Amino acid sequence: MQIKPIAFIHNDYKEKFGIPRQSGLSECISEIVFEPEYSDVNAVRGLEGFSHLWLIWGFSENAKDESFRPTVRPPRLGGDVRMGVFATRSPFRPNQLGLSSVKLKGIVLTEKGPVIQVIGADLLDGTPIYDIKPYLLQFDCHRDATEGFVGQNEYQTLRVNIPEDLMKQIPQEKREPLLQALAQDPRPQYQQDSERIYGMRYADMNIRFKVCGTELTVIDIER
Repeated sequence: MQIKPIAFIHNDYKEKFGIPRQSGLSECISEIVFEPEYSDVNAVRGLEGFSHLWLIWGFSENAKDESFRPTVRPPRLGGDVRMGVFATRSPFRPNQLGLSSVKLKGIVLTEKGPVIQVIGADLLDGTPIYDIKPYLLQFDCHRDATEGFVGQNEYQTLRVNIPEDLMKQIPQEKREPLLQALAQDPRPQYQQDSERIYGMRYADMNIRFKVCGTELTVIDIER
């Protein structure tokens, strides 16, 4: 079966490093722009009545020739424990499909058709969208759900320190989403070198930072 993108998403996540590990963890605004074939405004009629959406999308940056691997090493477990691929949200999947729940901010009508604005997407800029469906609270929310091995580890965030002179270089509307992305610790779980300098592309900036213990400090911003 062949599937093709109905739209592409655009946001400030310019590389995989630093993208939130799950949807809903950032206030970053993304725009979903439809391909011409699907840009009829009637296709989104009634969508404005929903607060959240499901996005079905593709891991477009993965190598296309990778063979099936039945197990992966989840970062949540430090990268040294193997779990079945279908027990994880690893991007390395047989059909390379992703599923994300996002908040609907609004629908903007343009000359080229409707553009859907969403909040909380964990997708790389330019990711293909294969389908969009409304999130239904009474059916999609399971309050008695268990979380398997994921629930065994408490999710911790970092304290983020950005010196005032560097903070002034960040546009006001991008500060909070960037702080949220950094607080989630973009590093692989197994990297704990406090002297290592990391770089994370966000919008048109390369954020250079170090992490010591539970504190992340931004040391430079390159453009």
